[in-house]
Amino acid sequence: MIDVDADGVVEFTQALVRIPSTNDPARGRSERPAAELVEARMREWGWEPVVYEAAPGRPNVVAVVEGGGAGPTLMFEGHTDVVTEGDLSTWTVDPFGGEIRDGRLWGRGSADMKSGLAATLYATRALQLAGPFPGRIKVCALADEEGLMIGAHHFVSSGLTSGVDGAIVAEPEAGEICAVAKGALRLRVDLTGKMAHGAMPQHGRNPIQAAGSLLVALRSLQQELQDRHPAHEHLGEVYVTPTVLRAGTEEQVNVIPAVASLFVDVRTIPGVEHKEIADRVAALAGFDGIAAEVSVLVDRPPVDVPVTDPVVAALAAAHRAVTGEEPVYGGVPGSTDGTVLTHWGGIPSVVYGPGGKWIAHQADEFVEVEEIVRCTRVFAEAARRFLNGDF
Repeated sequence: MIDVDADGVVEFTQALVRIPSTNDPARGRSERPAAELVEARMREWGWEPVVYEAAPGRPNVVAVVEGGGAGPTLMFEGHTDVVTEGDLSTWTVDPFGGEIRDGRLWGRGSADMKSGLAATLYATRALQLAGPFPGRIKVCALADEEGLMIGAHHFVSSGLTSGVDGAIVAEPEAGEICAVAKGALRLRVDLTGKMAHGAMPQHGRNPIQAAGSLLVALRSLQQELQDRHPAHEHLGEVYVTPTVLRAGTEEQVNVIPAVASLFVDVRTIPGVEHKEIADRVAALAGFDGIAAEVSVLVDRPPVDVPVTDPVVAALAAAHRAVTGEEPVYGGVPGSTDGTVLTHWGGIPSVVYGPGGKWIAHQADEFVEVEEIVRCTRVFAEAARRFLNGDF
């Protein structure tokens, strides 16, 4: 088994957690300090990372570690941004303290996903120190996974996926191997009617009524999609969820507004076509002469990589070798940078990493210290097996 620096990967995770790398310019926060720490550690090891600005102040850090011979290319991917800590009164620990207590490392991003990012670096370093290996490993710390995934999109559009044969995305999955992920389709529906006095509605066209009709229709659409596409083994049902409704103002309750806007978050499983859903929503939005315009805000198709794919098979074999347990397969309930890498970059991707699947974005976020070290060992072994074709 490949020897990993257990103390080093835990300490590096602590250092990353202590950086409040939320995307919050008003508070002077961004991913940059976390990216700089990753870059510095890479350079300490003699790697030659390249920094790409995905957006101003939002860097991607990419290093290629050559194994010393011809062979495939494996990509390890993690993100440097975290979500806000939110209301501090809901925390019982310092969200950016990186405290270790009761065998757990606490803090925002400890699970999602600074421990996973640290594990990819230290696993690659362990394999490098263990001796020559075929091919190469591309270690990537990307920006903005928690937002519009501009880091992953920039990575793809810059041509950096060329030649990559498989990617392991180190998101927290509680030991599950997730080769499937739900798709996300987010729509905005703008309904335009005609303003009128509330006492004389016959002189206007009320877009709020159109929104109400659409809300009822969306529930029926969800049922129709669930009937046509039975629940996925790992991903569950298709959901069509209205999340935001805007119209009028409370200061003028006697005015029928001219415009109403409805936002819809659709979560899909393999086999569901996003364009068909967007077209159906547009057709359902028409009501009593109200003009409807549907805009696609986010379109991330579901991921469905076969478990026989080399990157998945190598990870499963590594999990079995390190833990002595049979791998458990699961699915990602949301989307990750792996969605972008697979659908726009053409890279088979699999998600696996330290931390509980449901702990992300919550107060008192934590990761088991033992799990950080175990995942580092699994990553190192998965890389060795993938690059040697031993799976």
